[in-house]
Amino acid sequence: MSVSKVPVCFERVALVGRFASPGIAEPLAKIAAFLAARGHQVVIDAETAEYAPIAGHATAAATDLSRNADLAVVLGGDGTMLAIARQMAPFDVPLIGINRGRLGFLTDIPLARMEVALDAMLAGRYIEQRRTLLDVAVERAAGDREESLALNDVVVNRGSLGSMIECAVDIDGRFGYVIRSDGIIIATPTGSTAYALSAGGPILSPQLASLLIVPVAPHALTHRPIAIPDDAQVTVTVLHGRDAGAHCDGQAHYTLAEGDRVTAKRAPFRARFLYPEGHDFFAMLREKLHWSATPERITGAGS
Repeated sequence: MSVSKVPVCFERVALVGRFASPGIAEPLAKIAAFLAARGHQVVIDAETAEYAPIAGHATAAATDLSRNADLAVVLGGDGTMLAIARQMAPFDVPLIGINRGRLGFLTDIPLARMEVALDAMLAGRYIEQRRTLLDVAVERAAGDREESLALNDVVVNRGSLGSMIECAVDIDGRFGYVIRSDGIIIATPTGSTAYALSAGGPILSPQLASLLIVPVAPHALTHRPIAIPDDAQVTVTVLHGRDAGAHCDGQAHYTLAEGDRVTAKRAPFRARFLYPEGHDFFAMLREKLHWSATPERITGAGS
C-alpha cells in the first residue's frame, strides 16, 4: 500500500506487541514501517523489542513510553490491551488496538485491515471512547495497604482449597449485605463483557456511568447482580475464608485473609480508545458473541 504524506497529528507513536507471542515480529515490523513512512516517530516498547527487535527504531521502558507518547498502537489480544491501558491512562495517551488474540473486544481491528484502518484513523477519521477504570485498594487487617488499577474488574474469590468464602459488601460506607459464594466481581462497563458476563451479569454500554456487582455462584438464590452509579465506592470485607484472593483484570493478584478489605472506586482518569469510523458496539456484540445467530450458523462460521 502506498502511503501519502499527511500532516502528523500523533507525532510520537508507541508500538506495543503481545509479549513473547510467536510470529508477532513480522506484523510489528510492518506497522512500524507504515508509521515511519507517514512521518511518525516510532518508539518500540522495550519489553516488546526484547522478543521482537525491530531495527531502525528507538525503544523505551514502560514509564518513559507512557510519559512521552502521543498515541499507542497495541498489537495483541485484550489481555495485552488491559495491561497497556492501565499503564497509559494516567498520562491520557489514546490507544488503538489491532487484534492478534481471540475475541478482541478492545483490540478490534483485524490484521488484514490494519494499514487501511490506521491510515484513516491517523488522518483524523476515528471515534474516541473514554472508559472508566477502577482504583482498587487492598487493606490488610494488620494495617498495610496495596493499590492497583483495573479496567475490566476486580474479583474477590475463593482459592485452591475449594470452600466458599463469606464476605460483607458495603456501598458508600453503608452496609449492603453478607454473601456466601465463590466470589464477587466488581466490574466496569468495559468489564461487563468479561468475567461478569460469564457469571450472569448484564452487558453495559461502554458510555454508561455505572458499575456492576456480580456474585459468583452464590449460596442463596436471592443474590443477584446489581448496577450502581459509577461514583459509588464498594468495599468487600472477607469475613470467613482460609484461601481468598483479589485479582485486578486477572493480572494483578493479592492473597487475602479474614478481616482484609478490598475497596473499589472510579479512578480520577479514564482510558482513551480510538476506533475506526463506523464503529458500532452492537455490531461488535453480534460478531463476537454471535447475537442473532442460530447454532447452525455459529458452527458453520467456526468450520
